[in-house]
Amino acid sequence: MADSPTVLAFAGSARKASLNKKLVRVAAQAAEEAGATVTLIDLADIPMPLYDGDLENDRGIPAPAKQFKRLMIEHDGFLIASPEYNSSVTPLLKNAIDWASRPEPNEPALAAFRGKFAGLMAASPGRLGGLRGLSDLRSILQNIGVHVLPDFVATPNAGDAFTDDGGLKDEQQRKLIHGVGTRLVETLRKHAR
Repeated sequence: MADSPTVLAFAGSARKASLNKKLVRVAAQAAEEAGATVTLIDLADIPMPLYDGDLENDRGIPAPAKQFKRLMIEHDGFLIASPEYNSSVTPLLKNAIDWASRPEPNEPALAAFRGKFAGLMAASPGRLGGLRGLSDLRSILQNIGVHVLPDFVATPNAGDAFTDDGGLKDEQQRKLIHGVGTRLVETLRKHAR
């Protein structure tokens, strides 16, 4: 890792106009400005079937799931923007995590997660900004060995929060989201020593 930690950034939404895709781009830019090498991906480009133990037993881990898992293994930390679906994480995000958690031969358990660090954020048109879903995501990630930064950020009323070029209109909200990206990089550097 040295002085240039690597960060994988993505949203838990496949929607083209996803507010969370916009949000994670803002945090990813801040992480780059703080000196990280950031890989921004779209889960829509890595279509994984619904996790099924029978499918895994019969055919092994599907190629897209292996691709996603490999990206997670290759990066020091994650920036994740998660929409809230019915007070929890999206099925897309949970499914991606489930596939990435599956072990392959001669691989340590939870190789894509253990010892990694993550900064979490959410955007929602609602007043809570996706906060309830972030609590569930924190719990899931911590239970599989990820160190989650304590101060995740929810962006309420997100339908009106972004400029035409994808920036955040509100300066305070922009600082909060930039802070997630910056703190993740600072934390990765600190723990690399």
